[in-house]
Amino acid sequence: MPTSPESGKQPSSTQNNVPKPRTHWLVRALIWLFGLAVTGALALGMVIAVALAMAYPNLPDVSELADYRPKLPLRVYSAEGALIGEFGEERRTLTPIDEIPKVMVDAVLAIEDTRFFEHGGVDYKGMLRAALANLGKVKSQGASTITMQVARNVYLSTEKTYTRKIYEVLLTFKLEHLLTKEKILEIYMNQIFLGHRAYGFAAASEVYFGKPLKDVTVAEAAMLAGLPKAPSAYNPISNPKRARIRQLYIIERMEENGFITAEQARIAREEPLQLRNAGRSGGVNADYVAEMARQLVYAQYGDEAYTRGLNVYTTLNAGEQEVAYTALRKGIMDYERRQRYRGPEKFIALPNDKAALEDVIDDTLAQHPDNGDVLAAVVLQVANRSLTVQRPDGQTLVISGDGVKPVESGLSDKAAPNIKIRPGAVIRIIETSKGKWSATQLPEVEGAFVAVDPRTGAIRALVGGFDFQKNKFNHVTQAWRQPGSTFKPFIFSSALEKGLSPATLINDSPLVYGASVTGGQPWEPRNYDGKFEGPMTARTALAKSRNIPSIRVLDFTTPKFTQEWITRFGFDASRHPAYLTMALGAGSVTPMQMATAFSVFANGGYRINPWLIAKITDHKGRVLSEFTPKPLEQQERAIDARNAFVMNSMLQTVAKSGTAARAQATLKRPDLYGKTGTTNDAVDAWFAGYQPTLAAITWIGYDNPRNLGSRETGGGLSLPIWISFMQHALKDVPVASYPVPEGLTNMGGEWFFDEFIGSAGVTSLGMDAGYRSPDEPTEAPPPEERSRILDLFRN
Repeated sequence: MPTSPESGKQPSSTQNNVPKPRTHWLVRALIWLFGLAVTGALALGMVIAVALAMAYPNLPDVSELADYRPKLPLRVYSAEGALIGEFGEERRTLTPIDEIPKVMVDAVLAIEDTRFFEHGGVDYKGMLRAALANLGKVKSQGASTITMQVARNVYLSTEKTYTRKIYEVLLTFKLEHLLTKEKILEIYMNQIFLGHRAYGFAAASEVYFGKPLKDVTVAEAAMLAGLPKAPSAYNPISNPKRARIRQLYIIERMEENGFITAEQARIAREEPLQLRNAGRSGGVNADYVAEMARQLVYAQYGDEAYTRGLNVYTTLNAGEQEVAYTALRKGIMDYERRQRYRGPEKFIALPNDKAALEDVIDDTLAQHPDNGDVLAAVVLQVANRSLTVQRPDGQTLVISGDGVKPVESGLSDKAAPNIKIRPGAVIRIIETSKGKWSATQLPEVEGAFVAVDPRTGAIRALVGGFDFQKNKFNHVTQAWRQPGSTFKPFIFSSALEKGLSPATLINDSPLVYGASVTGGQPWEPRNYDGKFEGPMTARTALAKSRNIPSIRVLDFTTPKFTQEWITRFGFDASRHPAYLTMALGAGSVTPMQMATAFSVFANGGYRINPWLIAKITDHKGRVLSEFTPKPLEQQERAIDARNAFVMNSMLQTVAKSGTAARAQATLKRPDLYGKTGTTNDAVDAWFAGYQPTLAAITWIGYDNPRNLGSRETGGGLSLPIWISFMQHALKDVPVASYPVPEGLTNMGGEWFFDEFIGSAGVTSLGMDAGYRSPDEPTEAPPPEERSRILDLFRN
């Protein structure tokens, strides 16, 4: 056998094996760690598998989201479909994904979930980043995708626990498996809360910008997209500065992700946003009407009314409603300018630091919100009979000249501390018709306006007060007030049935009723001006609204008969005691009752019932109920057509040459009828008027009745409001006239019931006492005219 060259010995069998190298300790450690990790992963996997097996069956059934039916609010619309009110815990307009504009979707994806259409519902990179960031931190970071947010918002709470997060992930997988990406995005865009009770971006667009979602710009979409993270913190109404910062960041994100061009981004950054007044409920100022509709619908549907997505279509004419709202507020503010200044609403200390000053002003004015066009501002400087004020948006205005006249007493050196206007005072300002600003104050006086179609009873416009947010009491339907002289037409109407005619001579001379008649203190009624004008026709007496002739008329017909007669017009007999004071309108009515009553004259003698709701549909437009009024001829006849015709003739004189002559003089049309009214001590100011197609009532007064002012009357306060409304409402309405009913005869230019021609009628009232001129010359008809009128009766 060969030998080793070195030793010459034969090698053993063990020497034939090459020895193994020694394993490094680090390698062994790594292998051990790997094995431990695998074992741990397997164990964790088993635990997760068991947890999934136990939790997954207990997850909510998400199949219902395939037919997504969120809570939908009750919405109230005008006859044309303009939104006037919305009620429910959640404001929401259910909008299919294909109707949501791309710019809105892009804005949301840019800030919430850029890879939404790429991942399977869970963004693992985002979750890992959030987990690392949250280690050892009290305030955690989130990494929720849009699908995860849908799972949380629909089914889970917002608490930040690992258990809730596990359920959220499981629900996310279930949603991604069941629904398409488009459906998930649709649910998110309609479900998410965005502040001011707005759920979904369509509702938010209406709430913040007063416009449909399809019309939003890039800048508006970016502002809305910033709300889901924290609706209160990034609310453009409550926190405009923070909202602006987030909006700019989202515009930047949209540009980075290629959703918009650099030029579009630049335009969006520079675009000024026009926010809708947060106090308004919809596109039309009709809060009182919306509340009336809500009450009616709730009475029928209960709590379900606020979640079924019911759409209520009213009889309201949107254009006429806006004019009525503006006219009433202007009339009240015009009156307010004549009142004493009651002082600033609050006084605050103004910091020297500019940033701190803006914060203080913003916080203060948030507690004194604008009231329509009556805006709140803080006085910065008072000098030379001028005021420098600042608005919440930082706008600075200088008010001088006529603009400070309404608050002159507050600028006086002798003004009391609570009246004195000084830097830090919170005051009100309003823009005048000349485009300038005037200092003012919120009014204490209230008002009401209602307009109905006398042929059907449909309510065309209704304003229950100066401002619904300030005073929710609906003065149209709830305020029982004395009607004053507006009640006189119903007194005269009853007398027509007893033989009175427009030509009847009535003596406007002093009257004294002793204790034997009144049952108490003697009563010596007076006319408004304290004067007496002697004999005059019934037509003239009503046109001039003379009190004494009205009392003589009621005395002739008897209060008991007239008390029964007025119920034909819708008045409550119990609210109009059968005394002679009824002639002066000493009873109680509501403006709505007055609208119903004067409609009887306007439509030729029929009693109509005012109504508001024309149709109710579900959220898909299916009609649930609908109302169609009966033809006028099938309504209850309240008074004879002859009575209505003669009263129309007399009320036309009121609007032509009487206390309401301003009506025809301004509107330049003959088919106007009405009656002014001012109660005793000028507590209530009325005008009730109509045209054959429209009856409208205006009232002004204090909630706690008190004198409006020695020179304030229905003709000066309420009539201008009525005229402003009618200028719009009758713009394209042809002039109308009433046909002469059978049973009437015209003699010498006056109308008489056929059976009361000649001596059968009432030729005069109160003439037996003789004609008297107690204090000064009268304006009685000349002898020849008086003789002519008396001859009409003899013939």
